[in-house]
Amino acid sequence: MEYIKDPVEQTTAITDIILAAVALGGIFFLHRGLTNYSEFFKIAIWSAAIGLIGLAAALGAAAHGLVLTQTPHQRIWQMLNMALALAVSLFVVGVVYDLWGLAASYKALPVMLISGLGFYLATLIYPGIFFVFIVFEALALFFALGAYVFLAFQGDLEGAGSMAAGILISIFAAGIQAKKSISLTLVWQFDHNGIYHLLQVVGLLFLVYGIRRSVL
Repeated sequence: MEYIKDPVEQTTAITDIILAAVALGGIFFLHRGLTNYSEFFKIAIWSAAIGLIGLAAALGAAAHGLVLTQTPHQRIWQMLNMALALAVSLFVVGVVYDLWGLAASYKALPVMLISGLGFYLATLIYPGIFFVFIVFEALALFFALGAYVFLAFQGDLEGAGSMAAGILISIFAAGIQAKKSISLTLVWQFDHNGIYHLLQVVGLLFLVYGIRRSVL
């Protein structure tokens, strides 16, 4: 196994590992000392979504940090994209739960999983339309942001403000990632991907804290 020698790719891989570790820690935090078992489905959905984000980050660390031949490199990116597609789908189900309750989230679960996989498979069959999945992800994030801003102002859900902040940071991070010319040097050099990962860590911390507060 050979590690990549490009220092920028190295920092990108390290920030991916940090994101994966925070995701794993977030899942433990959500389950630690949980006594409100009526919210178990909600915690299970969010844990699965966060776990898939962590899996995508771990795969990203391998893609950025290891010297790989073309085929395994492509396979890793395919698995990464599928993990993100399913994470976005479960993300929406979690939002539906907080807006309309358990019954609505049960109905949304198969629809969103099929939709996420459908968008992912479409990008495999027609690689030139990956922007369609980006639109799907953007719609999911803005839907979630609007939902938690609404719930925060209504005062109907503890932690909604923190969840909205986490989602807003994620949206901002996605905008940074889209700007490939962006870079930052703080001891180490970070490209747009590395900065994206660090911002996602912050957003995930806000999100997990908000979810935890909402089930106390």
